[in-house]
Amino acid sequence: MKIRLLAVLSLLFFSCCKVKKAPLQEKNFVSTEFNVLSEQLLEHIKNETPTTEITDKLAAASFEDLQRSLVTDAQKYAFWVNIYNAYIQLILKEHPEYYDDRGAFFSKEQITIAGHTVAFETIEHGILRKSQWGIGLGYVRKWFPGKFERKLRVNKRDYRIHFALNCGAKDCPPVAIYTPQKVEEQFKKGTARFLEKSTTYSDGTAKVTSLFSWFRGDFGGKSGTKEILKQHQLILADADVDVEYSNYDWTLDLDNFISL
Repeated sequence: MKIRLLAVLSLLFFSCCKVKKAPLQEKNFVSTEFNVLSEQLLEHIKNETPTTEITDKLAAASFEDLQRSLVTDAQKYAFWVNIYNAYIQLILKEHPEYYDDRGAFFSKEQITIAGHTVAFETIEHGILRKSQWGIGLGYVRKWFPGKFERKLRVNKRDYRIHFALNCGAKDCPPVAIYTPQKVEEQFKKGTARFLEKSTTYSDGTAKVTSLFSWFRGDFGGKSGTKEILKQHQLILADADVDVEYSNYDWTLDLDNFISL
């Protein structure tokens, strides 16, 4: 029995060790009503215009309508990245003191979407990372995720979300407004831009963002990280490279918008 359990756990572990990148090639890239609301919410935040009407619509929407509308991963990624980034801005602008205890901030249920109040970590780890355990380094899935994330999560994990989500810190990727039609190209551009900015290479050592360490299973471990760096021509293809992780600057830094 123990041998069988170890075999299952080993299979689960090693199945998570590949680089998680899934080009968003679904046929349906149409923006739904919910995608448009998420885009408008970020536009209003960027332009410093009222957002209450939009947040009220998102809160009052029915769960069934949300589930029926967000069908493809392109739609889901665009919507949920926008929602995450928007509510980071909204909540921390009003309550910057929440950032003093970031663990409590990210785990607190404080975002109301379709009648459900959820936490940032539910959106990030549950929906966008397909029910990954938050402290599992990208190698451990949740055993019994709740209905909200089971019904709304993406079908395939994509490591590039880590270069799209803005958690409010200075070292976070900037905020872009994602659409289903452009999300694949936006992920490509955003990833290339962030990696170029955050990676240094000298004397056989690549110093990279701590995101590669915290979510190492999403990237395929150190070997996957090196492959990603090679793909972006940040290290030589045949180089023998060591990888080190930079310290992350958690200084609160809002209103960091970019167009992709």
